[in-house]
Amino acid sequence: MGVRRAIGLMSGTSLDGVDVALIETDGETVAAFGPTGYRPYAEAERRLLRRALVDAAALTDRSARPGVLAEAEAMVTEAHADAVERFLRDHRIAPGTVDVVGFHGQTVLHRPARRLTVQLGDGEALAARLGIAVVYDFRAADLAHGGQGAPLVPVFHRALAQRLARPRPLAILNVGGVANVTVIDGAEEPWACDTGPGNALLDDFMLARTGVACDPGGAAAAQGRVDEAFVAAVLSRPFFSKKCPKSLDRNEFVVDTSAYSTPDGAATLTALTAAAAARALDHLPEAPRTWIVAGGGARNPTLMRMLAERLAPARVETAAEVGWSIDFLEAQAFAFLAVRSQKGWPITFPGTTGAPRPLPGGRHARPPGQRAVV
Repeated sequence: MGVRRAIGLMSGTSLDGVDVALIETDGETVAAFGPTGYRPYAEAERRLLRRALVDAAALTDRSARPGVLAEAEAMVTEAHADAVERFLRDHRIAPGTVDVVGFHGQTVLHRPARRLTVQLGDGEALAARLGIAVVYDFRAADLAHGGQGAPLVPVFHRALAQRLARPRPLAILNVGGVANVTVIDGAEEPWACDTGPGNALLDDFMLARTGVACDPGGAAAAQGRVDEAFVAAVLSRPFFSKKCPKSLDRNEFVVDTSAYSTPDGAATLTALTAAAAARALDHLPEAPRTWIVAGGGARNPTLMRMLAERLAPARVETAAEVGWSIDFLEAQAFAFLAVRSQKGWPITFPGTTGAPRPLPGGRHARPPGQRAVV
């Protein structure tokens, strides 16, 4: 079975909702991009996830579900099932025409040094409800073999970059709750790492100050002044001097911004995201000539301006400017990874997660009576 029709699901560390994307792929290239959809989390669901983040901090067993974690996992599974069902209904897609669903789940803990990562979501229950094969738990195998378990999207970035006429080296920066970069330089395997805070610190700051968990359009940051001493102090932490590959938990960085006005705090945290991305240059043999920015950060003009300033003379563009999706790139990636997983192909590599060798990953769930697909 060559090209497969796959749905990818992504709920990122920004805790905003469930992204849905359909692609057709053979696991090496993308034959076609299909429709996309979005199912936001309700405020009560976001509150439950924030409580789950707190309860997950003490976990030592990735299968344990103390506190509110069991309730949160049931909610995550229900929300993802609802997202897919709405998507299929809205686009008049018969479930039987979809070969596989790539289900990332909701990350509530990522501690690679302890070989521990937790993504809430019941893949078996999702497959049974949808009547479609599901690939889930993408990170565990890599961590078990000594990898970081993140980032996972670089092999998809490589597939996208094959058809892109931009000077190499080419960097693809995804700014979600945590930011990560993939560098494509002509080598067979991509290079990647988490660069540092993405939107998470800014989102949490804005939620506390305004009740809205983002800085819409970068408007508050655009009015503020950056505290460069604060940015430099955060960048002096050990994570930024570590060689790649490396990855982060959403809540890895605890910072005190209580003394700042809302505009100055937003400006400083936005500058931190840009400066952290630029700091990744310290670990590259050659500076990228082009940077393509995806994720929620690509919709923040203030962040895009700061990235252009700190990454100069490289060209900095949004994913939309090169014909890619800003909002659904990661959902598309998990559709792609699901097909690779079904075929037993690697999804992580020494240069992306620090895995000892290219490794397959993902667990497979099938509806009752469905045979395995290879």
